[in-house]
Amino acid sequence: MNISQNKVVSLTYELKLDNNQGETVDMADESAPLIFIYGTGSMLPKFETNLANLKVNDTFEFTLDPADAYGDTIDEAIVDLPIDIFKIDGAIDEEMLTVGNYVPMQDNEGHPLEGKILEVNNETVKMDFNHPLAGKTLHFTGQIVDMREATPDELSHGHVHGPHGHHH
Repeated sequence: MNISQNKVVSLTYELKLDNNQGETVDMADESAPLIFIYGTGSMLPKFETNLANLKVNDTFEFTLDPADAYGDTIDEAIVDLPIDIFKIDGAIDEEMLTVGNYVPMQDNEGHPLEGKILEVNNETVKMDFNHPLAGKTLHFTGQIVDMREATPDELSHGHVHGPHGHHH
């Protein structure tokens, strides 16, 4: 069986910045592999392209430029927010408002997004809503550990069910 549309793929990977010698930023091993339905848009398109037609036990290694990964860093995604919105029961949560922390927020349409705190002042908090890997070149190595057909149920929901399902 080869990786193709609607296959449930389980793989291990190591994600480094720039190249094989880069800093490791993410990984999944055999105890908790990455499991996704191929071709349903849950992964970066170029990530999937690089896995096309692989079989179980095949290994892979490829590099994605920022344009094929999470895009370039955009200045508009760095914003100053009034500190009042971080108050809980009228008080600032000092622990949450720590430079370097990622804080779950919502955009104007109520979509969840995560912002990184860059600076905390008396009146405002400067946050960066760029994806943490924006502007980065991503180098993936890994191995395909399992593959099966997706069930109709999984396809209608667009994600894997059962053991290890709903894992992001």
